[in-house]
Formats: sequence, structure tokens, C-alpha cells
Amino acid sequence: MRTIIEVPRDQLDALEALCKHEGISRAEAVRRAIASYVRRENASATDQAFGLWRKKRGSGLRYQEQRRSEWSRTR
Repeated sequence: MRTIIEVPRDQLDALEALCKHEGISRAEAVRRAIASYVRRENASATDQAFGLWRKKRGSGLRYQEQRRSEWSRTR
């Protein structure tokens, strides 16, 4: 996909220097930056969810089994 973005001159200059040093195109640098951002944000969401049961009594497995047993009850 192609897109058009505006980048401040100082960031563009820094990007150009980085690209020259790395031997990559500007497009490749932007793709890498996006991939890094997405990985970091996804990891952040996982970190926020980790340990949700630490303040609850009982086990998560017991809770899950109780909820699933409701599915098999006849009405």
C-alpha cells in the first residue's frame, strides 16, 4: 500500500542519515519503524492483561470449568 505523510524537516534529515548509514531506503526504514511500533503496542496490551487473576480468590481453571459446565446443563 502506498501512502503520503508529512514529516518535519529535522526528522526527515535524521531519517536520511539513518538510511544512508544502514544502507536502506526510506521506505524500508518506515516499514521497520511501523513493525517495531506494532510489536511494542501489542506487547504492551499483553503486559496489561498479564496477572489479571492475581487479586481474585480461587483459580482461573476452576472459574473456567464452572462457566463451561453451564453450557452442558439442559434447559
